[in-house]
Amino acid sequence: QVQLAESGGGWVQAGESLTLSCVASGFSFSSWSMGWLRQAPGQEREFVAGISWSGGGTQYADFVAGRFTISRDNANNLVSLQMNSLKTEDTAVYYCAADRYMYGLRSRPEYSGQGTQVTVSS
Repeated sequence: QVQLAESGGGWVQAGESLTLSCVASGFSFSSWSMGWLRQAPGQEREFVAGISWSGGGTQYADFVAGRFTISRDNANNLVSLQMNSLKTEDTAVYYCAADRYMYGLRSRPEYSGQGTQVTVSS
C-alpha cells in the first residue's frame, strides 16, 4: 500500500522559513519523480515543485521565484521542501506527490499524501 506521510507544517511569520518532509513507502521510491503541490482555501490544487527520480532534475512553479528548494534522499525514501522568505500567500495545505514522470506531477499525480498545513501570517 502506497503511503506518503508529510510533516513539518506549521505557523510562521512572513519572511521566515519552514522545511516540509515526506516519507514514502509502498512503491519503488527511487524510480519515481516526487513533488509538492499546494491548495489554498477556495482555490485549486497547484504544482509547487518537482524532482526527478535521480534528483538530477528539478522544476518549480513561477511563484516560488528561488525561495523554495526541493531535495530527495533515495536511501531513506525522503523528499523535502525547504521554504524560505515565506509570504502570506504561501498559506495552504501542502501535499507530497509521486508520479512516474515529472510532467505527471503538474497535472494529476498518481499518488498524493494527506497534506500538511502551512500558515504564514503578516
